Amino acid sequence: MLRFPVERALSGRVFQRCHRRLSEVARSEASLLENDVLIPKMPPFDYSPPPYTGPSADEILQKRKQYLSPSMFYLYKKPLNIVDGKMQYLFDENGRRYLDAFGGIATVSCGHCHPDVVQAIVQQTNRLQHSTILYLNHAIAEFGEALASKLPGDLKVVFFTNSGTEANELAMMIARLYTGCHDIISLRNAYHGNAAGTMGATAQCNWKFNVIQSGVHHALNPDPYRGVFDSDGEKYAKDVQDLIDFGTSGHVAGFISEAIQGVGGIIELAPGYLPAVYSSIKKAGGLCIADEVQAGFARLGTHFWGFEAHGVVPDIVTMAKGIGNGIPLGAVVTTPEIAEVLTRRNYFNTFGGNPVCTAAGLAVLNVIEREKLQENAHVVGSYLKQRLISLKDKYEIIGDVRGRGLMLGVELVTDRQLKTPAKVEILNVMDQMKDMGVLVGKGGFYGNVFRITPPLCFTKEDADFFADVMDYTMSKM
Repeated sequence: MLRFPVERALSGRVFQRCHRRLSEVARSEASLLENDVLIPKMPPFDYSPPPYTGPSADEILQKRKQYLSPSMFYLYKKPLNIVDGKMQYLFDENGRRYLDAFGGIATVSCGHCHPDVVQAIVQQTNRLQHSTILYLNHAIAEFGEALASKLPGDLKVVFFTNSGTEANELAMMIARLYTGCHDIISLRNAYHGNAAGTMGATAQCNWKFNVIQSGVHHALNPDPYRGVFDSDGEKYAKDVQDLIDFGTSGHVAGFISEAIQGVGGIIELAPGYLPAVYSSIKKAGGLCIADEVQAGFARLGTHFWGFEAHGVVPDIVTMAKGIGNGIPLGAVVTTPEIAEVLTRRNYFNTFGGNPVCTAAGLAVLNVIEREKLQENAHVVGSYLKQRLISLKDKYEIIGDVRGRGLMLGVELVTDRQLKTPAKVEILNVMDQMKDMGVLVGKGGFYGNVFRITPPLCFTKEDADFFADVMDYTMSKM
């Protein structure tokens, strides 16, 4: 429970907020009986945020509508005003605590405001916020070395960017420069960014504008749940060879894919797919690009990088999100030979490799290793997945449970045989789970898949609370 000194004089708005805060927290963290059913209780957590005295959710929403782009959408019928965060939890303007099972869209790896990451950011900010990579600075060099040590083979040359979109744009350009070819093969249902080149590689109409997008071919998605060949990866891979044979000159620049499609609905690629495709791409003179923006940095538990689970080694690896625990940071890692192509002209990124961002990135790597977050992602993620599979056996609306580690998906359908997307139902479940203190994302082409990508410090108790809340909510449908 939150405690405030009795002698503190609170008046007006501050008093009302604190009063609401106590009430909200008491409601969210108490075990209550409703029709003889025990409402799930959130695990205890030893942190109380300071009182919030800023503008209310309604005031912020009004300013967003007036001053910000209308393309900025938000979750929930009544948007949340999140003002504080600590590890796997977030707090709203009233001090109510929420279990964060979305992790800022698979971005918060170590936990919200992890003290080691915060300390690294503050110390570097106090010393030097920005100069330019035209001068020397230890932060970028040390992080580059540490990052390269986490990758196999000759993948040891790093170029820093500010986001995953920028990283994928650069990777695609490098592949085209190195091979002298323009054609790139991507997967249907993929998401790689929303800039000029990456929008071409993205293959969902929901995320594509009607602008020129040339030179990208989209292969059949090796989706074990909705795909035409079920889990036969080699059959899907034949489509890539067909695209090379019938849609290109026979030579390609490269192939780009996620190991698990994030925005696409936590789709795991069918077994045997990537080795077969990489072989076809190599024979066509192309480079293989692994998009690790969401699946990388220990999130899958069994491996540090998603591609490792498929037994392949790419030519280029892109990353962002979890690399900085919320700091704007991305990277492209490739071999010395391939990296040489960027020296043909001047190529520069003003903020890529910024000392504050790279100091944060190094701290993130250290925390992941020291706190064994990869192992935790595997243990807790496997446990949560089994809990979710049990719910699938209980509720017909759950059509599929999939993913690895702490990158899990739960697809909702109104008909298991037809796999009819439960588009409306998922919104109702999300809102009710939010009301019970659980925040979760959604995705997939039809918007009917829960995206469960919490901070990697998620515990078994958190997993139980998450599953219990989903169970309770679905029992009320």
